Amino acid sequence: MESRAKLFGHPIHQMLIVFPLGLLATSLFFDVIGLTTNHSGLLRASWYMIAAGVISGLIAAVFGFIDYLGIPSGTRAVRVGRLHGLGNVVVVLLFSVSWYLRIPNPGNPGMLPVILSAIGASLGGITGWLGGELVDRLGVGVDDGANLDAPSSLTHDTAEARETINR
Repeated sequence: MESRAKLFGHPIHQMLIVFPLGLLATSLFFDVIGLTTNHSGLLRASWYMIAAGVISGLIAAVFGFIDYLGIPSGTRAVRVGRLHGLGNVVVVLLFSVSWYLRIPNPGNPGMLPVILSAIGASLGGITGWLGGELVDRLGVGVDDGANLDAPSSLTHDTAEARETINR
């Protein structure tokens, strides 16, 4: 199924997700480096990156939800899409709480906000993989002739092999 929300023929959601993914992941690297080197400027920069990552994540989510609504029910794609979307809601919430806890002193956040960011980044890796599964394996958003019930890429099965077995 092709994306419902496109700009110049390309899916908007897939164009936008690079911003929150990059910003939020990089904020964690800035946190780790800032804490290990006692560099408050990097920790403060992380706070701004989280804000930008959360805002851009919410914008990307709108277009992802529009695409999700176009996936036929009862397919593997809708189940993977639901996990992907709900997981990303949790990612944004974790980073939002991390950002909020830093407000009193962005240059010295303490450990809890950094731990929340680390959990959020880890979950973001999983939800990013699920997004890749949607696009690369299931063809969601890119191919009107997509196989929305293709097996997981972790099984090493191909859709053609499964069709042969089912005959």
